[in-house]
Amino acid sequence: MAASPLSPISPTSWTFAETYIAEDDVLDAARARAEEVGAVAVGSGAGAALRFLAAVLEARAVVEIGTGAGVSGLWLLRGMRPDGVLTTVDVEAEHQRLARETFKDEGIAPQRVRTIAGRALDVLPRLTDGHYDIVFADGDKREYGAYLAEALRLLRPGGVVAFDNALWHDRVADPAQRDDETVAIRSLVQEVAATDGLVPVLLPVGDGLLMAKKVWIPEGDE
Repeated sequence: MAASPLSPISPTSWTFAETYIAEDDVLDAARARAEEVGAVAVGSGAGAALRFLAAVLEARAVVEIGTGAGVSGLWLLRGMRPDGVLTTVDVEAEHQRLARETFKDEGIAPQRVRTIAGRALDVLPRLTDGHYDIVFADGDKREYGAYLAEALRLLRPGGVVAFDNALWHDRVADPAQRDDETVAIRSLVQEVAATDGLVPVLLPVGDGLLMAKKVWIPEGDE
């Protein structure tokens, strides 16, 4: 009997898909730096999805919330245009120092990365409206709803907002889980699905990657 389309994927198939795009020495070194400082990096599957997204959009301007040690930033830069600029925000200046080592290992020109140390909700309001192709959030989960509001302002029509940890260790799908972070992510997932002007998708890569395209709505139709 053929498997139902809703049958759970096997761990073997999930691992095969998650590691389909192999990581190299630069990413391995970045992950080692992240582990040293306790910064949880995106999985390889989510990283590959971010690179694909940046390549499809031919992204020239990207905002990243949560620099870590540069794993997700490197995946994004590898998909962006050669003249693209990544603006990455993190409250931990040490994390950003490690990320700059990652980008240097890759041979990325310094002018292609703008690191800003500070709280995302203090920094994002200072960025330019409608200027960015992608906003990727991997910061404080309790602030995800506020990040969405900022992203909708920052993105150009056709741009995409993406959130890591959208499944949050299998907790989001379990209504019995009511801790602050889980509730915030669950609320975000519901809000993105219900928001006019967004075309969303929730991908079960890594710990879940929620993405939504900002569509252009003619004035007067909002």
